[in-house]
Amino acid sequence: MPKLPITFMRRWVPVRGFASLAALVFVLVGVTSLGQAAVARAADEEVRTAGSCGRGASAELRLKADDGSIRVRFRIDSNRSRSRWQVALVHEGRVAWQGGVRSDGGGSIDVRRRLRDLAGADQVTARALGPRGITCIASGTLPG
Repeated sequence: MPKLPITFMRRWVPVRGFASLAALVFVLVGVTSLGQAAVARAADEEVRTAGSCGRGASAELRLKADDGSIRVRFRIDSNRSRSRWQVALVHEGRVAWQGGVRSDGGGSIDVRRRLRDLAGADQVTARALGPRGITCIASGTLPG
């Protein structure tokens, strides 16, 4: 392998070795940054995510750790007042709650539930099926 004039600690270093070292430093800096972001999230203790809906509706999911449980709030705003929605909350791949909810006069529904806080990070997904096939889904992960 040819040696190029790149010095590292007063030695000639092959380009491949230098590239590997540079990649390692880059990865370590990236991992450190991710760790700091996770700490900031854990201190905040609340995760908010926007959901995706069809036909003029919007959704939001909020997760908050609270004394050994997770407070879940799933909100949908649509233009259909007094409509019936089927909602399911899935926690770590299992259905934690499901039921029918009727929207208020403004077309909004607000589902609030408490789930058991499991060890580690908790993933919660909320799904709703509304009038004329409107579907909303939102998912969030609460760090452990």
